[in-house]
Amino acid sequence: MPSEILFSTFGGPEVLEWTAGAEVPEPLPSQVVIVVAAAAVNALDATRRAGELEGILTTFLPSVIGREAAGVVIARGSAVTDVEVGDEVLGFTDTGAYAQFAALSTYVRKPDSLSWAVAASLPVASQTANRVLNQLELRAGETLVIAGGAGAIGAMAGQLALIRGAKVVATVNPADLLYMRSLGITAVRYGHGFGRRVRSVSPNGIDAALDTSGARILPELVQLTGDPARVVALSDRSAEFFGVQLSQSDPATRSKTRLRGVADLAAAGALSVRIARTYPLSQAAAAHRELAGGGVRGRLVLVNGV
Repeated sequence: MPSEILFSTFGGPEVLEWTAGAEVPEPLPSQVVIVVAAAAVNALDATRRAGELEGILTTFLPSVIGREAAGVVIARGSAVTDVEVGDEVLGFTDTGAYAQFAALSTYVRKPDSLSWAVAASLPVASQTANRVLNQLELRAGETLVIAGGAGAIGAMAGQLALIRGAKVVATVNPADLLYMRSLGITAVRYGHGFGRRVRSVSPNGIDAALDTSGARILPELVQLTGDPARVVALSDRSAEFFGVQLSQSDPATRSKTRLRGVADLAAAGALSVRIARTYPLSQAAAAHRELAGGGVRGRLVLVNGV
């Protein structure tokens, strides 16, 4: 009998329950239905589980969370012509990812060389990274500083910025310095005095900045760039006060073309995704507890044994 991770009340990781009796979705004309092989865990999943998005995004309980997954197509809608039953795909879920079965309308074929865990970790981070780089109007030859550069979105944005021909400087935990440098990204230690350290490795100045950290450092980033319009924040609600752009997710901007390009780059070894740990799908609560504990280096991924 199909199972899924449900939460019927807002709260901590303990509200996530492995529940039998789930229904297999029926695909709409533009959807495929997959048996989920892997579902990536995102910070936004935990925020939604805790009820912290109410007022911004309504959650109808009980609910299944998760926005990105990879798996094998078992059904397709009447308008789908780009994949067949039995194909392996990755993409954004329309029905929640923490389940044995999920429906997707924005998906692409999974390259054979990609692991399930890496494939499931690509959609959200790559969509967000491309969105913020476009908001910043980043051009080849410019220098971008990323605060919190070792996280899933920061590392993805840094690598995509390099591919666009920009130079990237990231502020990170000292434990992540070598990882950043392995990606070709100049890294400096975060914390007090980070602006001075950024300037020391950027003699020609900083053109744009991305804050993934939410660490109340927007004034310093505006000072580094000299222009609040060239600073984007992902989670700092004080952005408007400083004239900084706050980048927010919009499902309407999801693109199969961009997702296919990212998947191809990852398959070719031009993009790297760090996987910290995998958990059985039934242990989603344990994955959320690890996420809440902080210090996770890489993605946490739920796997379904496909």
